[in-house]
Amino acid sequence: MPTFVLRRAAGSPALLPTTIRRIADAMLAELELGAAELSVLLTNDTEIHALNLQHREKNKPTDVLSFPLDEGGGADGAVSGTRVLGDVVISLDTAARQARGRKRELLPEVRFLLAHGILHLLGYDHDNPREKREMDALTRRLVRAVSDKSTKPLKRPAQSAKRRSTSAPTSRPKAVKARARARASHAK
Repeated sequence: MPTFVLRRAAGSPALLPTTIRRIADAMLAELELGAAELSVLLTNDTEIHALNLQHREKNKPTDVLSFPLDEGGGADGAVSGTRVLGDVVISLDTAARQARGRKRELLPEVRFLLAHGILHLLGYDHDNPREKREMDALTRRLVRAVSDKSTKPLKRPAQSAKRRSTSAPTSRPKAVKARARARASHAK
């Protein structure tokens, strides 16, 4: 499970990239994407603000951005036979503020944002109330499915395959397949 996590978040709350990698690997296994490649950047408000402005023309920081590489669910995101999902960028500053507002620790907030970002990479969106309800439910289900796994050592993919949820999303919504996603997705 090649998940790459980079922390470039000067002055932001401490969170170990190895912890986020374990969570991301567990999420990919839960989604039956254990062989897919994912990149996660843990950053601060300054960097995510610049990315949000550049890619979405929004002049403010946000909590999470997703940059899909595998638009069609096929070979266009594949490198040497590996499915490359794309990049998820999380602002630890915004995540910390949101966690305080929700009266919870930073890690559960970042776990939620990571799940949300991964679902965007898979083509899910929240452009209307129905899509928002569906995506929120899938995000919560994914977070619950990996909450206990992500703090323990991961089992080998062959062992965890027996425990995968049959209700995990396995295909992209038709509406999302039909439209090209040229811009980054975000959680708000």
